[in-house]
Amino acid sequence: MDADSFPDAVKAAKATELDRLGSQQSLVALTDADLDAEAVLRAAAHSEWTARETFVEWAETESDDGARETFADLADREASHHERVVSELADENDADGQDVSASDRAPEGPIDPMHERLRDIDDTVERAAGLVGRSLVADRTLLQVVNFFVNEADERRADLFRELREDTRKSASTGAELLDHHCENETDRERARAVAESVVQVAYDDYAETLDGMGLDPKPVC
Repeated sequence: MDADSFPDAVKAAKATELDRLGSQQSLVALTDADLDAEAVLRAAAHSEWTARETFVEWAETESDDGARETFADLADREASHHERVVSELADENDADGQDVSASDRAPEGPIDPMHERLRDIDDTVERAAGLVGRSLVADRTLLQVVNFFVNEADERRADLFRELREDTRKSASTGAELLDHHCENETDRERARAVAESVVQVAYDDYAETLDGMGLDPKPVC
């Protein structure tokens, strides 16, 4: 296993789940079927903030110096992503004569099951693997956000989310590189792959349950 092959192996193992997470229905699940620009931006902002909080927690509790610095950098990147999305949300609300709420700037309340799973991890190898899994999931979701704004003929916002998506894809490589440095044997590599796959599975199960609760079938890929 190396930094190139690990994400590909996880993608191959969880191809069905990732394909479905990358369908048009992903935004339906994230926005509770409220498919307008404000709802999509609010869901995206919440996702970026949640990721930021996860990486802050990892950085604060990580024992390995290199990994701690990596997680802190990721937290800063996600904070920047969040601010950029909130800025777009502010522009959207200004057009409607509204203000961005405090909950948009610093969301509170329950986190999604995928990030609950990530925050339960306290081992460097497993965190690196979880980072890969989370990045693969977020890559699929951000693709649909890009597509949403393309369909809205809003190329500026589509370009913004293309940039965020590219950063997220780089995060998968960052996680794989951490694994290269911290996996000492085949047992570590097998454990890492199991964790990455489980993160994708948790995200998919949450997605499928949400759609099922809305009376929609999560299986078709469109």
